[in-house]
Amino acid sequence: MTINDAGAALHKRRTESMTTLIRRELERMVEHGELSAGDRLNENALAARLGVSRGPIREACRGLEQSGLVTVIVNRGVFIRQLESREAAELYEIRAVLYALAGRILAPIITAQQIAELQQYIDVMQSAVESNDLNLFYPNNLRFHEEIVRFSGNERLNSECMALHREMHLFRRRTLDLPGRMQISNDEHRAILARLAAHEPASASSELERHVLTSREALFGPVGHYPAHES
Repeated sequence: MTINDAGAALHKRRTESMTTLIRRELERMVEHGELSAGDRLNENALAARLGVSRGPIREACRGLEQSGLVTVIVNRGVFIRQLESREAAELYEIRAVLYALAGRILAPIITAQQIAELQQYIDVMQSAVESNDLNLFYPNNLRFHEEIVRFSGNERLNSECMALHREMHLFRRRTLDLPGRMQISNDEHRAILARLAAHEPASASSELERHVLTSREALFGPVGHYPAHES
């Protein structure tokens, strides 16, 4: 490898690293409600905010388009994707099955330390319920579910769930905005953890599946009913 080649490779690695950081920051902004479905991404404003050139912003947006978080409209720009109700309903059903599997795998092997970590998320979420703070509840809700999947040790399952989470950022806050839903959700979290802590695979799996499908039903009705495609 020549000096020029080495320099080009180093520049590429630095660019890729910056692009990854920007992509994560944009995902965080969606997760925390700083960017909403339908919002246009202003490259100049984002570059100024993040202290980078527009090149890594464009690369990050290409990656987000591939993961389904943004939509590129020719001659108009890049927009946070607007997830149709039917798409969201279908994602909830898939998520229910994946989480049920995670619970079935994790229940026999969960450790005391993992139980304590999940309990901490529940405690923080309860504080958020009492202060009616969705911006505190939502990210801890995400982490609670992500940790259950991660603790299962199934890397492919974890990868599939992470991809699903990115898409569902576009819709999931809507469920928790429903009156009383944060408290109901956290009560369900306690039931899930109780079954995991009791090392009961079947009931842990059922609780996780029920938890997701309850959210689906609150928004779209029972499984088997699908909202019409939006025009």
